[in-house]
Amino acid sequence: MKLAILDRDGVINQDSPDFIKCADEWIPLPGSLEAIARLCRAGWKVVVATNQSGLGRGLFTPDDLTAIHQKMQQQLGQLGGHIDAIFMCPHLPDDGCTCRKPLPGMFTEILKRYDVPAHEVFSVGDSLRDITAAQAAGCRTWLVETGNGQKTRKDPGLPESVSIRPTLADVVESWLTES
Repeated sequence: MKLAILDRDGVINQDSPDFIKCADEWIPLPGSLEAIARLCRAGWKVVVATNQSGLGRGLFTPDDLTAIHQKMQQQLGQLGGHIDAIFMCPHLPDDGCTCRKPLPGMFTEILKRYDVPAHEVFSVGDSLRDITAAQAAGCRTWLVETGNGQKTRKDPGLPESVSIRPTLADVVESWLTES
C-alpha cells in the first residue's frame, strides 16, 4: 500500500495567519484536489495531519472544523478522490502534547493505524514543523513552495534530504512518474 500524509493549510488549501475558521474561508490551492484525486485513482491512501490550535484558542468550533473537512471531501469527491483519514491536533503550542507538529505524535498514530513502514510513507508540508515531525517519525519528506513553503525553503534548519517542489500537483506528478 502506498501512503501519503499531507499537511492541510498551505499544501491543500490557502493558508491564513488568521486561521481558516469556517468552510467559506477554505479555498483549495490550484491543482491540489486534482493531485489528491490522481493519488486515489492510483490506489494510494491519502491522510491529512494538521495542527488546528484555532480550536484550542476558541476561534472556531468542532462543528466549524467538521464543515471545513466536509467541504474538502465533497470537492474531492466531485473529482473522484477522497481523504482516507484526518488526524488533527487541537492543542495550543504550550499545552505540552505529543501530537502537535513538530513532534511526531500524529505521524506515529497514522503509521500504527495503517501498519506501513515509515520509510515507505511519503509526507508533504509547507513548514519546517511539518518536515520535522515527518522525519522524526521516519517518513520521506517533500516541501511545497505554497503556503509558508518559500519562507521555509530559506530556513537554515531545513534538512538537505527534503525534496522541494512548487506545488502538491508537482509532488504527486513526481511520485506517480517515479513509481
